[in-house]
Amino acid sequence: MGWVLFVALAACLFLPTNYVIEMPGPTMNVLGRETLDNGASGRAVTSKEDTIRIAGAPVKPTSGKLLMVTVNVEGSPRVPINAMQTLAAWFHPQEAVMPREVVFPIGETTRAYDKQISGQMSSAQGRAQSVALKFIAQRHLANLDDPNIKIDMSAGDVGGPSAGMMFALGIIDKLTSGTMAGNQTIAGTGTISAEEQIGKIGGIRLKMLGARRDGASWFLAPSGNCSDVVGYVPAGLRVVKVSTLLQAYNAVVAIGQGQGADLPTCTA
Repeated sequence: MGWVLFVALAACLFLPTNYVIEMPGPTMNVLGRETLDNGASGRAVTSKEDTIRIAGAPVKPTSGKLLMVTVNVEGSPRVPINAMQTLAAWFHPQEAVMPREVVFPIGETTRAYDKQISGQMSSAQGRAQSVALKFIAQRHLANLDDPNIKIDMSAGDVGGPSAGMMFALGIIDKLTSGTMAGNQTIAGTGTISAEEQIGKIGGIRLKMLGARRDGASWFLAPSGNCSDVVGYVPAGLRVVKVSTLLQAYNAVVAIGQGQGADLPTCTA
């Protein structure tokens, strides 16, 4: 009888659940070609093309790194995780377990979800381009004579809108003189609106872990996420809260010049 109960309990560990696991995903340097994987090795993968590619305007030298951060998700309506994986993730300090419907609305297929977040990424990239060019022109940071400047951006299979701010900062750095980041590694996340507002995003605690794992000492966080940030900042990472693209730009410049000590951070 005991063996039968043991076998039954063991079998339950392999039953599918209605949960997903989130964990720090890879980071991508928007100023270069480097993507760091999400595994224990932290191995750098260099692509054949820059993350941001610009034609029709001179591209200026950059230095340092501006890291786009991501979150990986395990479990989907098509490939659910089992009870054993869920239990293991509950006790993992760098993973989060949540109901599947938080990520995949009830009735939504994995294919529909992938299409949705891919569309969000495309919209974020287009908005980052238009906002960055407007930012440069309004502040006379560069003379962009060609109205047909073409900007392409790559994000691999990453979706969602949360890389908008970092893409905009990368475009600005590549099109303006001077090196904004200096020799610093600065990560960040946040949506961007046509009015240059930086919006709240999800998964910021995991994104901070990924940023620190991949060498960032600074992290630009939307002010709307401050309640999610306080008490969860990894050791060695300094968070700077930003509400607008101008604040984010000024923060990167200050950090690059070694003057970031007085920048505002999230407080309780």
